Amino acid sequence: MKDLKKIIFASVCAALAFAFFAADAKAQGRDRVVRTNSSQPTNLPPTQSVETVQPTVSTRPVLTNDIRVQRPNDAAWEPPVQKTAMTGMRSGAQMAAMGRAVYNSAVSNRIDNAVKSRYGIPYRYGSSGPNTYDCSGFVWSVFQEAGIFFTRQSARSLWSQSEPVYGDERFKYGTLVFMNGLGHMGIVVDENGFYHASSSRGITYSPFKGYWEKRIVGFRRLVPEGSANIE
Repeated sequence: MKDLKKIIFASVCAALAFAFFAADAKAQGRDRVVRTNSSQPTNLPPTQSVETVQPTVSTRPVLTNDIRVQRPNDAAWEPPVQKTAMTGMRSGAQMAAMGRAVYNSAVSNRIDNAVKSRYGIPYRYGSSGPNTYDCSGFVWSVFQEAGIFFTRQSARSLWSQSEPVYGDERFKYGTLVFMNGLGHMGIVVDENGFYHASSSRGITYSPFKGYWEKRIVGFRRLVPEGSANIE
């Protein structure tokens, strides 16, 4: 009887053991989720696709000929005038027409042309042209060309032989201005400035304001020895 009970107990244990191992085997056969290690964060938003922008291809034809600028077929065409210190300044003839010149329109125009033809020529003491000038030599040569004649002499001598002018008469085109203790002179353009032979710049235009206004001795009108019609 005892042997029978042992046999039954052993059978039950064997059955339970078989059931346990079968269940364990079934559990081990389930699929496992394998996680891969990564250095990238896992909470990034979904990757967006980026469209590649293709460059626009021009359909215009490529220019292969040289670009040439042609002047107009016009006999009256002239190249642009290079801007200088005198650009925009009234001419002697214009000043005469306005009643702001010592001499008549024709003479004032000749003075103007004589000055401009010498513009930029270097300074040289004691010289009266044509390649260099000092202050009195410049004034003398300009007036000679304009038809107003007098003896070539120094600025100091011309001061003593010319007539003083005052007020608005001082700034009429063609008036003489004396400076630096009568050691320098020039030809008045208007109330703003004058032409002269500068030791540093040659024949040029200079404004009165600034350097020269403090060096002015006075203004005079030339008394010609013999001249064309100047009134």
